[in-house]
Amino acid sequence: MIDFKHYSHSLWTGKIFKRIILIISSITVLVLFFPWTQNIQSTGVVTTLRPDERPQEIQTLIPGRITKWFVKDGDMVEEGDTIAILTEIKSDYLNPDLIGQTSIQIKAKENSIISYTAKVDAINKQITQMEANRDFSLQKAKVKLEQENLKYAQEVAEYQSAEINMKVTKQQLDRDSILGTKQIKSPVDIENRRIKYQEALAKKLIQKSKMDMAKNAIENAKIEIQNISVEYGEKLAKLESERFSAISDQMDTESEVSKLRNQYSNYQIRNGFYIIKAPQSGLVSQTLSNGVGITVQEGQALCTIVPSNVNLAVELFVSPVDMPLITKEVEVQIIFDGWPTMVFSGWPELTFGTFPGKVYAIDNALQPNGKYRVLVRMEKEGKQWPSELKIGVGARSYMLLKRVPIWYEIWRLLSGFPADFYHQARIKQQKDAKK
Repeated sequence: MIDFKHYSHSLWTGKIFKRIILIISSITVLVLFFPWTQNIQSTGVVTTLRPDERPQEIQTLIPGRITKWFVKDGDMVEEGDTIAILTEIKSDYLNPDLIGQTSIQIKAKENSIISYTAKVDAINKQITQMEANRDFSLQKAKVKLEQENLKYAQEVAEYQSAEINMKVTKQQLDRDSILGTKQIKSPVDIENRRIKYQEALAKKLIQKSKMDMAKNAIENAKIEIQNISVEYGEKLAKLESERFSAISDQMDTESEVSKLRNQYSNYQIRNGFYIIKAPQSGLVSQTLSNGVGITVQEGQALCTIVPSNVNLAVELFVSPVDMPLITKEVEVQIIFDGWPTMVFSGWPELTFGTFPGKVYAIDNALQPNGKYRVLVRMEKEGKQWPSELKIGVGARSYMLLKRVPIWYEIWRLLSGFPADFYHQARIKQQKDAKK
């Protein structure tokens, strides 16, 4: 016999199951057409916008020995407050009156410069006087040369006159000698003509000697001019040498003064390095060198200061596949570790506990972790970040992109395609349209 009761129960159960499957399938299909906001998720830490706002180590600029501490861990310090005091350990700087002695050396060298300057001025005056004497002597020698030239011209004229006179007397003697053979002139007249001829010849020879002497005097005058030039040239060259030597000594002394002044400034600046001061206001978070009397080396850290006034930012690391979708001023939703949050990544309207931000800077170099570094700042308008937020706190971010159906997002993820993106101008237009 057929059990109709059991058969009807099974038929009823099958119908319910089919209805449940149909309802679930309908809901699933309906959900697939719900809107979904695409986003880029990344992780990072809290940091600062400016490098001078990040924790920094206070280092020593010179080696020394710690003689006194003025701070301890947890102290708040203002800019310029004394952190510690060092004493010198290098033998070159142990003299307590090092600056005073260097100042005395500088004054002594400066006086030497004044002396060399006076010496150079005196040599310049000597050179000027020597040049004046040279010009006067040369002028005098040139005048003498001109006189000798005139005298030589006179002697040449007298020589020419004597030579003509000699020729005339010779002609007269020859003529009278011919007349004497014809007994027209007496022997006495001939003898007188011969005497006059001898006198004219002697006068010519004497005049020639005078002319030669005048010519030699001209040469001597020329040699005298050359001697004056050479003599004064040697004297002037010697004075010039002394002047250049004095100038060289002056420049060497000035160089030494410059070095001493540099040392003096270095000593003064070094004295300021004995007092370690806070470069900015902040919290002393850790003292790295403990105790008094400990020797520290140049560049060694004494403590760490965390600045009190900072502009917080979030340092995010984004995968290369998402980098083309990120530009400056892109809106970001941030989740900070330690703050309660309820996140629906696809429906930002339902998200609770996130804080808004905008992309401030994007690095173009790939980081060692294989991702790109993106810096996000807090928006001036809107929800502010927690005041208790500290540097180094972990953070996660959601960068909102295009709104698509859920089925499309599932298909994109299964296919490995990047998220869709549209320009910020379009986002602004949509916001304005909603308003």
